[in-house]
Amino acid sequence: MSEQHGSRPVVLAAAFFVAAGLLEIGLGWTGARHTSDHWRLWEALARGGLDLLVALGLSRRFAICRTIALVYCLASVTTYAAVLALALGQAAFRFPPAVVAQSLFEVPSCSLLILYLRSPRASATFTRPLL
Repeated sequence: MSEQHGSRPVVLAAAFFVAAGLLEIGLGWTGARHTSDHWRLWEALARGGLDLLVALGLSRRFAICRTIALVYCLASVTTYAAVLALALGQAAFRFPPAVVAQSLFEVPSCSLLILYLRSPRASATFTRPLL
């Protein structure tokens, strides 16, 4: 029963981080137009890889990954909500389309994920220590 307890929300939380990682890598891949942009692609691979590691940790129900996911979501909502507000308010500076696309994905997703990650149900689900 403990393995089945909260399995659907865990799968959805892990799926969000897989999608965020793939989106990060995909937007980095499309943003690298020149051969000199290989560092931007390398950074996108690293950031996307970290998202994939968090997804793996969530699927294994590590408590530390729940904390990392919660901090990630809080930071993403704050940062990308500001970016969306500036972009939709037609601020005087330009945002790359990748930043706007990523913010449109992460703000609603992270807002919903925060509610789950802070719930008592998530506390009962993510009980495995890392070591």
